[in-house]
Amino acid sequence: MSADAAVEAAARLLDRARHAVALTGAGVSTESGLPDFRSPGGLWAGVDPMAVASLSAFQRAPQAFYDFYRRRLALLRDARPNPAHLALARLEAAGRLQAVITQNVDGLHQAAGSRRVLELHGSLHRAACATCGARRPIAELEAALDRGALPVCPACGGLLRPDVVLFEELLPADVYAEAEALCRRADVLLVVGSSLQVTPAASLPEVTLEAGGRLIIVNQEPTPLDHAALVLRGRAGTILPPLADRLLAAT
Repeated sequence: MSADAAVEAAARLLDRARHAVALTGAGVSTESGLPDFRSPGGLWAGVDPMAVASLSAFQRAPQAFYDFYRRRLALLRDARPNPAHLALARLEAAGRLQAVITQNVDGLHQAAGSRRVLELHGSLHRAACATCGARRPIAELEAALDRGALPVCPACGGLLRPDVVLFEELLPADVYAEAEALCRRADVLLVVGSSLQVTPAASLPEVTLEAGGRLIIVNQEPTPLDHAALVLRGRAGTILPPLADRLLAAT
């Protein structure tokens, strides 16, 4: 199937959908200048994630932990939504997409205008106290680190950390349960920029399939579920805008 025919087929599937949902991964934000995790040049290239992005690292080696997240926050500062984020926001605004479930922590879906966004792994735009759980603006954490101090919660004196899911931690149960319910109800799940290798998020498309829904996968590399999906191989920012154009032209 040609690339144009695949876009047309995806538009037809979404046009018939009554409850379409998107699931996005790191690949949707690479065109905004944010690295993914496992490719050459990705966040884990030459880095042991357990040494810098795990609960153990935060507890035992906080300086290495904070240095890593300072670099991530610096990258995020200049990132802007790309055409893929904007296309998904257009589909939601037109009533063609019910929600975006994302593995990303960059907030770019919200910046693009998406309103119902489920952040499975949290957000780098917030800090959270490791002791009392209070949420604070991420700017407070950054300001403390810029002064050479550890970021401290004003409520209890505990350490602040980015409000993201670390290695060795579970996803928020309420958020994952809502995501699972959305995928079970979805007649079409649009998977964008995800390798479908990180669990438990990687199991969400199987929830849709088991409930009788269809999968559309937009990704540059193969995924374990390509055999069960309509696959559009390429960059999300190249594929999603014409897909949205065709779908909305049919409205």
